[in-house]
Amino acid sequence: MVADPLIRVRGLVRVFGATRVLDGVDLDVAAGEAVALLGPNGAGKTTLLKIVATLLRPTRGTATVAGHDCAREPEAVRPLIGVVAHGVQVYDDLTARENLRFWATLSGLPADRDTLTQALAEVDLERHAQTRVRTFSAGMKRRLALARVGLARPRVLLLDEPFAAPDARARKWLEGRRETFKAGGGALMMATHSFGRELGAADRLAILTGGRIALDTPRAALAPDDVQRLYAAHTEEAP
Repeated sequence: MVADPLIRVRGLVRVFGATRVLDGVDLDVAAGEAVALLGPNGAGKTTLLKIVATLLRPTRGTATVAGHDCAREPEAVRPLIGVVAHGVQVYDDLTARENLRFWATLSGLPADRDTLTQALAEVDLERHAQTRVRTFSAGMKRRLALARVGLARPRVLLLDEPFAAPDARARKWLEGRRETFKAGGGALMMATHSFGRELGAADRLAILTGGRIALDTPRAALAPDDVQRLYAAHTEEAP
């Protein structure tokens, strides 16, 4: 018996005013699998991730995580997901540890000193635990945002342009986390414009254009030139 996918999207439609951003999207991501979403600006990649993350409600259709409906059961979905968004979403006036404690408390996660210290140590910020975040570089803020994911231990990881502005330590953490996350049976969905090594962890490529999945194909058999050619063919946009 084949297990149900951790992420299941069926007939997903999202309309903003007169604009239909998503127009009947179907997509599954199984445990231990990573899917990279490719597409031009405005294709709906971030909108799709936000719906799965319970941050937006679909106009029609459904998105589920581990069988829980993202729109109707957000409280059941949120403990199962980790989100690495394009923005870091940290509080400059709090210390690194205070940021993590605040987020953990809101999420119903352990917020004891040892747990928070371990999460900071995983992103090489342990020695900055008592430092106010306003003094951090952009890369350090990115790593603090990543520490939230390490704290949550989610089953589903949603990455929105995760390599847009990381420092070397953040990039190393992300690359390592993707592999261990998949090996542990997690499901990963990543929106990216990159055609480089960021696609290395992807098992499948899904090209989103015009609000629909134009192509969903295994990545392993594709050379980099193949990916760029398929992208251009389905989006009419040079990568």
